[in-house]
Amino acid sequence: MASSPFLALFLAAAALAVVGTQTLAQPVAPGPTAPPNNITAILAKGGQYTTFIRLLRQSRVDEQINSQLNNSFNGLTVFAPTDNAFNSLKPGTLNSLTQQEQIELVLYHVLPRFYSLALFATTSNPVNTQASGNNGVYTLNITTTTNQVNISTGVVVTPITNSLSTDFPLAVYSVEKVLLPYDIFGPKPPAAAPAPKPSGSTKSPPSAISEGPSTDSKGSGSDSSGVSFKLQWSSLVGLGVMGVIATL
Repeated sequence: MASSPFLALFLAAAALAVVGTQTLAQPVAPGPTAPPNNITAILAKGGQYTTFIRLLRQSRVDEQINSQLNNSFNGLTVFAPTDNAFNSLKPGTLNSLTQQEQIELVLYHVLPRFYSLALFATTSNPVNTQASGNNGVYTLNITTTTNQVNISTGVVVTPITNSLSTDFPLAVYSVEKVLLPYDIFGPKPPAAAPAPKPSGSTKSPPSAISEGPSTDSKGSGSDSSGVSFKLQWSSLVGLGVMGVIATL
């Protein structure tokens, strides 16, 4: 009977230990993270892509990207220009574009498959983008060195400076220049020269009217009528003279 209080204390301590273990074993709720397939959430977490986010939303390309990620086995790659990249553009560059050209500018920063940094070294140029125009799909060139990946559009060249997401199906890389497609920002062909005016030689010169054969014939007719008139007048005068002589 003396051991009963000791046994009771032992059982109580064991119960408390079990409860404490269960409390410690409960998982801690994870903090908020960017959804892996949400392009604007990934960019917002980066903190320096507000202009690109605005263009994505205005053009609704963000919706297109998120939808395509959920329905494609190829994945996507996005080159994200920083705010400094947009600030480095000439004033009025974006405003000078039509609405469709602005959409194509945004789509030009999206590749229709997932590229890791290692895959860039084995890809062949030119590389297709999601943008297109009257001449077909807009392309760019990607070259790699030992520790750098360069992107060339024919207008600008810029390296990848940071990786924002490298988990399939979405790769997002930061660039310090806006990728300007050659089809929109490249040199325009010279305007066609205006058609030459019809030559004046197709019309008869004014002198031809007064010097043609018809004018000469008219002139000859005028002279012959004058001679005939003079002959008739001479005959009448001659007859008159003869009549006068006859009366004498």
